[in-house]
This record gives sequence, C-alpha cells and structure tokens, in this order.
Amino acid sequence: MKNTYDVCVIGAGIIGAAVARELSRFNLKTVVVEKQSDVSEGTSKANSAIVHSGYDAEPGSAKAKYNVAGSRVFEDWCRELTVPYRRNGSLVLAFSEDGLPELEKLIERGRANGVEGLSILNQSDLRAREPRVGTDAVYALLAETGAICSPYDLTIRLIEHAIVNGVELKLNFEVNSISKTDDRFLVSSAQEVIECRVVINAAGVYADRINDMISQDHFCITPRRGEYWMIDKALSPVFNSTVFQLPTAMGKGVLVTPTVENTIIIGPTAEDIDDKEDVRTTAAKLEQILEIASRSWPDIPRNRFITAFAGLRAHCDRGDFIIGKSSDVSGYYLAAGIESPGLTAAPAIATEITCQVVEELGVSVTDSFLPPPPAIESFRESGNQRRRELIAADPAYGRIICRCEQVSEAEIRQAINRPNGAKTVDAIKRRTRAGMGRCQSGFCLPLVLKILAEELRIDPADITKAGEGSEIISGHLGGDYHD
Repeated sequence: MKNTYDVCVIGAGIIGAAVARELSRFNLKTVVVEKQSDVSEGTSKANSAIVHSGYDAEPGSAKAKYNVAGSRVFEDWCRELTVPYRRNGSLVLAFSEDGLPELEKLIERGRANGVEGLSILNQSDLRAREPRVGTDAVYALLAETGAICSPYDLTIRLIEHAIVNGVELKLNFEVNSISKTDDRFLVSSAQEVIECRVVINAAGVYADRINDMISQDHFCITPRRGEYWMIDKALSPVFNSTVFQLPTAMGKGVLVTPTVENTIIIGPTAEDIDDKEDVRTTAAKLEQILEIASRSWPDIPRNRFITAFAGLRAHCDRGDFIIGKSSDVSGYYLAAGIESPGLTAAPAIATEITCQVVEELGVSVTDSFLPPPPAIESFRESGNQRRRELIAADPAYGRIICRCEQVSEAEIRQAINRPNGAKTVDAIKRRTRAGMGRCQSGFCLPLVLKILAEELRIDPADITKAGEGSEIISGHLGGDYHD
C-alpha cells in the first residue's frame, strides 16, 4: 500500500508537531508519522517544561538563535492554542563569592544573544523574591523572561490544529527504511509505504538512525537520561520562580520549579546511556537529586512526593542543533540534536524549516486556514457559576472521575472524540490530567478504562497504558465481559 504526499514529517514530538502546524498554512499535502501510539510520547512528555530566556547558549550557536527567537513568540503560540503558560522568571544561584563572576559571564552571554531582563540579585533581594531558597545562596542571576508551560499539552494542541487544516497523522508507524529515486522519497514501515517530495527528520533520540537511512553526513545521538521527582500541588506556593544552580558541562543542572499544573518538580540528573527507550528511575539518582537540590531548597518535604519519572534528551555529538536542509540529499531536512532548549526553540525551528520547504516547493499560502479547535473546558479551573452552566449543558460534567484533579466524565469523553483523540490511558492523562494527582490513578483508573471501552467500542482488556504491550487488564475471570 502506497500513499502520496508532498511532505512527510518523521516524529510527533513538540518539533514535529510545530513543523506540521506551520506547514498546514500552505497548499501542501502533509503527513506526520510517529512510531508510538500517541503524540508527545518521547522527550516532549518528560522534561522540565521550562521556556528558557536564552542566557546559557553559546553566542552564535543554533541553540542561541532559535532559543531567543522561540522565547519571543512562545507566549503568543500558547495563547492562540489555549495552552497554559506562566512567565514566572528564572534564577541561577551562586553559593559563594566565587560564583559571582560566573553569573556575570552568563549575563554577558545572554546579552550577546539578545536576551532582555537579566540582572544580578544580592542575597537580600533574592530572599525577598524567594524566601525559601537556601541560606547558602549569596547571589542569583534573574532572567525575567523565563517561563513555564505544558509541553505535552502544546504538542497535542499543535497536532490538533494541524489536523483540522488537513495534515494527516499516522501513529504506530515505525520507519524501517527510506529510499529516494529522482525527486521522490519512499518512507516505509512494516505495513505501509509513503511517497513524498520532502522528508523532515524530527525523530528525537532516533534522528541519527533515520538520518543514516538516507544521508552520508552522519552524526550520533546519545540518549541522555534525566530523572525527576514530583511534589504534590499542596506545596505549590513555596516557589514562584524556576530555581537553577550554576550549570555544569552536562547541562543546566538540578532545578526546582513550579509547574503550570501547580505541582513542583525537582531534577533532572544527566546520565548518558545506550538504550534509546530506557526511562527507568533509580534509587541512587533520585537520592542524588535530593542531595543537590537541598542547597536550593533545604527543607524539601520528603513525605509529599507523588511520583518520580525520567525522560531522554537527544544529545548530539556535534554539540548543537542541526536545523534545515541536508548537506547531501535534496528534499531532506533535519531538526536533529534537539535537547535543551529545544522546547523553547520549537516555534522558531518550525518557522525556519517551513520557510525553507515552502521556498523549495514553490507553494502558496492556503486561503482556508482554520483556527484551532476549542480546547477542552476544564471543570477544575472553572468557577462555580461556570460549573453550573457546564453541568446544565452536559450532565457528564457533574460526574467527577478523577478526584485528585477534579476531572469530569465530560472532559474524558471529549478527549477521546477530538482530532487525534485519546486511545490509551496515558493519552487521557495528558489531555485531561486524570490520573496525574496524588493518588496516581488509584481511584480513577477503572472508570477511565470503562469510558475508553465505551467510546472506542472495544473490550477493556484491549485498552493499553501506552500502546501495544502495555495492556492493563490481562483478561476476564470467566465468561464474557458485561458492563
């Protein structure tokens, strides 16, 4: 079976989703292929969720260019797509007088990159801003343009917007070969072959493997695992800012940050590994996080953790993002080596690649570009009067499925019946927060399974956590399933 398109985007993380949405503004037939069962299943679901201001990247690097450009439009993108965003500012702590010159170097670097709102806080100004910061901190760099967001929510909304504007999404499509004849590529999985004029490699930790299928200009992606703790939202007032320590050669170091969902995350570690799927957490690394983070937050409440998780970053041996046209294959574009600040850089990377593709193919802007579909209205975030209105319009809003996060049945059913609707438990979690609270699905999981089975018209035993091989129910205890 072979389907024909103008553009094939490989990977449905934040970069692939952003590129797809920008391409949908033009008269192009575009498809996004993703090896997992949902979008945002890789790096985009498990990172620090920071919109970086841009003081850290080396001046003149691609990271610096796209970070700063992306930061400037990030809030607009989130507003357009109804995605949570909070400009909370970020701090980089120095714990001795020797750290002050290092903070000043970061300011010089940031200003060279065009970052505004950078300053040094002394100890009293730091305490006034963040009273719970450890007393060992004597100075801090303040980056006023630092912010936080929901990376998986943004990825989902970008894909939804792309789909309503004609982009196709093929999940469970693992690319096993790419070939080119004349001006056409054949992108193949085990079940399907796609023919296209342009291929865009946004495959995250697999970008090197995809690249090796078509290009002789090789590079290597090493998965860099970062582990995190998450603290219950009852502690959310403790910090307003994102709090870093002075960065190391392995990255920006262990941070303490609030999230837009009002939890707090602490981490990450930075460990280079071989397995591109290994997102285990380890007792040793989680303890290491607490040791380091205790300098920023001495009284971390160890009885308030609700979960730990890990994500992989695509660390490239070239030390920078690889963006744009391939050096040796016409029609092939890269968005590779996208580690921090890749989330922040996504809008700028997508705009750049889209401009290059549009120029090469000579296509025009569509005259039928539609706005994004309305976001799911949150019962949790609505006032009492609006809640009454929602329940009057749809009684399912009055049936709470997830007690911890106050997620209603109506929201879960809507999440299933949207462009790229949820088909797994994790997909429901990312779209509604059902299961993300302090009990971590202990109460709501059976109810979520029941709703998924009803809406998808499948047996609950066929429902998975995150795709094939992660079935939640092993079978039925005798007889046929009955509701």
